[in-house]
Amino acid sequence: MKLKTRLRSAAMRQLSSAAYLEKQRAKARKLRQRKGEPPVVHYFHQVDDPYSHLAVQKLDELDDRYDLAFQPHLASKPGEDYRGSAAHFDHWARKDAASVAADYGTRFAPAINAPAGDAVDAANRVLSAHLDRDDFARAAVSIGEALWSDQRIAEPADAHDGLRAVAEGNDLRRALGHYQGAMFYFEGEWFWGVDRIRLLERRLIDEGFGSSETLCVPEPTPTETSGLDTSSVLLEYFPSLRSPYTAIGHARVLDLIARSGVCVRVRPVMPMMMRGIPAPRAKQRYIITDAGREGRAHGAPFGPIVDPFGDPVKRAFALLPGAAAAGREMEYVTAYLNAAWFEGVDITTQKGLRAVATNAGMDWAALEQASRQENWEAILEENLNTMLKEDLWGVPSFRISGGNSDEAFACWGQDRIWRVENEIASRT
Repeated sequence: MKLKTRLRSAAMRQLSSAAYLEKQRAKARKLRQRKGEPPVVHYFHQVDDPYSHLAVQKLDELDDRYDLAFQPHLASKPGEDYRGSAAHFDHWARKDAASVAADYGTRFAPAINAPAGDAVDAANRVLSAHLDRDDFARAAVSIGEALWSDQRIAEPADAHDGLRAVAEGNDLRRALGHYQGAMFYFEGEWFWGVDRIRLLERRLIDEGFGSSETLCVPEPTPTETSGLDTSSVLLEYFPSLRSPYTAIGHARVLDLIARSGVCVRVRPVMPMMMRGIPAPRAKQRYIITDAGREGRAHGAPFGPIVDPFGDPVKRAFALLPGAAAAGREMEYVTAYLNAAWFEGVDITTQKGLRAVATNAGMDWAALEQASRQENWEAILEENLNTMLKEDLWGVPSFRISGGNSDEAFACWGQDRIWRVENEIASRT
């Protein structure tokens, strides 16, 4: 293993660990105590962000349930480098938020593609006057509904300097280490939107800020697909071998496939950073830390990680045609993810790849020979183009078609495995 790979892998192991997260929590807690400040959850609201519109609908309930303050701040859209594929980000976010809103007990039915800039400025001016009031959440929901309905936002006489409020919120968010809207921050730890409120709640309960074990915002429970006739439904699964979110969600995907009996097509894609998609350091840090935390929450904690970035993952992808020819593509993806993310196998070497092939139930020589018959790069490019047509660019992604619907449904992320199961069930 090259020194650069060794160092990168060690950093990923550290950042994804429970020990690192606890260290960040303790550091922030001690700093707050030295300042003599009370504990507070900071919430960063972006008025033109669909996920912020969902999250703020839960703010009052959280504030009522837990014995500490929830302080809202206004913030602006992150820069293009933080949005992955900036050309697809807004459309995907709008579609995804609308798709899951009802399951989270929230509302989002946008009538427009995106709010106009002057409407966003007006919304921030109005809400800036509510930042230190008890009615911020109610005002934000009302303003958000008007904004996404393309209705004029009436500005009262006490409207404040919205640009200044947003700048102050951005400065605090940046100082604390983040870049995204719909973010909750509590003493060294970040939680993105309604999908992570359950983890914020669990921490607050564990630290004595709440008396009830019942969460305000649990992860939605999907419709059970066991026993349904899914033979006419196709699930296209877009994983990547160098994706921490793919790794922690993969076992749940396999479980869903086994329970539902859905037809599956595995369509791997190149890692985002190897496709030229930018990921600033703050984003990389959040992704690996969040993925580690999510893995533990779902019973799939990372083991010793060997990061296959660059040529090593290309060599692994080059074997995919052979695995597909043997009908063991899913087994190959499973064995590789286990090796790289949970078992510490040095998959940067041929010895490590041989071990992956063995664990996938394949003969190494036959795998190599069969893989020479097809252009693996063309296969991955075709898979990627299918994703991009659905306004998706990250992994794991899913596309469900067939059954009783002529329209395909696509979504992104291990956070949406429950939504995939709902979609499969709805088509039977």
